[in-house]
Parts: sequence; C-alpha cells; structure tokens
Amino acid sequence: MRESAPAAQSDAPRLRIDARDDRVIATLDRPERRNAIDQAMVDELHALCADLEEHPRTLVVTGAGGIFAAGADIAQLRERTGDDARRGINATVFDRIRHLPMPVIAAVDGYALGGGAELAYAADIRIGSPRVRFGNPEPGLGIIAAAGAAWRLPEIVGHARASELLLTTRVIDADEALAWGLLSSVHEPDDLLAAAHAIADRIAANSVRATILTKRALLAPRSHHPAIDGELQAELFDSADKRARMTAFLERKKK
Repeated sequence: MRESAPAAQSDAPRLRIDARDDRVIATLDRPERRNAIDQAMVDELHALCADLEEHPRTLVVTGAGGIFAAGADIAQLRERTGDDARRGINATVFDRIRHLPMPVIAAVDGYALGGGAELAYAADIRIGSPRVRFGNPEPGLGIIAAAGAAWRLPEIVGHARASELLLTTRVIDADEALAWGLLSSVHEPDDLLAAAHAIADRIAANSVRATILTKRALLAPRSHHPAIDGELQAELFDSADKRARMTAFLERKKK
C-alpha cells in the first residue's frame, strides 16, 4: 500500500479505458503509486460501471506497470472516519463491479494487496502471472479487510484458508493462488492480456442474454435455487436466439 499521489497529479485519470463492441479493458493506471486505489479511482470505476450497466459487455480489469493494485490509498485511509467506513467507499464500488450484467475478468500481474486484492476477489474469473502476490495486510495497519475479503475470499478458497490469510496477513504467490483456486490459470506477463482476451472471445461466442442470466444464477443465494433457474430458463426457452442457435447446431450435425 502506498501514499497518495502529489497534488499536481491529482487530476490525472486513474483508469485507461479500451472500449470495444463486446468488451472493455480497464487498466488501473497510477503506476507511480503502484496503482493505489484512491477516491478518484473509485469515482472512475463507478462511471465505468454505469456505462456497463447501460451497455453490458465483458469487463477485463488489469493494472499498469507490472502491478495490479498494491492496495488502497493509505494517505486517504488514514484520514477517514467511522462515518466513512459505514459508507463503504471501496466495498460499494467492488460490489457494483461484482454485479455487472456481464462477466468480469481480473488479469492480475504483480501485487494485488489490500483493496487491490479485494477488487480481484470481486471478479468472476481471475487469471495471473507468475509474479502474482495476493495478500490482505489490513490488520497490520489497524483495520480489517472490509471491502469484500471477509466473505468473498471464503467463498473462493474456503473458510480455513481465508481465515489464515486474513488473520496472519500472509502473502501468497501465484503457485499457491492457483492451487487454492484463487487463480484459474497462470500466464507469462507478456501473454496475460492475450489470455484474458481469449476468455472474453469464448464468452463473446455465446448468447449475450444466456451469459447474463447464467451470471445472475451464479450470484443468486442458494435458497433461490432451483426456482430461479427455472424462471431464467423459461425466458431463454421462449427466445428467438435459442431457436436460431439450436437450429444452426442441428444443421451442422447433418453435414
């Protein structure tokens, strides 16, 4: 975690956006502060979410300079009060990212610590490079990991492993993250973004509506299943897209 940027840099954009028809690549672009997440970056992430809620596309989140995000901005965190904590500044935007209509892919290179790790935990799919380092050092700074780690991390790696990481503040490398299921694959740094695009390509080949409803089913509480599955499937069964795709499949089989 690093302190905030000098005042002269305060107006510089925190995100570099590459918007395409079926995906958006958002690069955390504050390398002089190891892509620390400050209020300006949070505001830009909210603006990006608003766009993706209106025009759903797959989101790829990555970081500039060989680092995903080395945490939240400590200089800002130091000055925040209990009322700020109750507002859930980072938690709110990470939850918004988590619930975007289309999938979110985190392409993690280097450090993903504190708030940076929690941003990665909010993604649907995480891939990384051999340089990956995940950790939540918050208790060493007198706070807790309150932007999703306490409940998302147990869902991803299990309660015992999440407890170890959050209570000891230990940092794990790419091999351990892969073995634990925190990463689904590891790629060399120069190949990482291409691997993220390959995943986005596979998503783009599928029905957009079916993808959106699959994600909705995945995020639904267990108590909503199996009823929600039937309702979502009912919408798709009556769609022209389903009929066209299945007809094309059957015609290919005849050849």
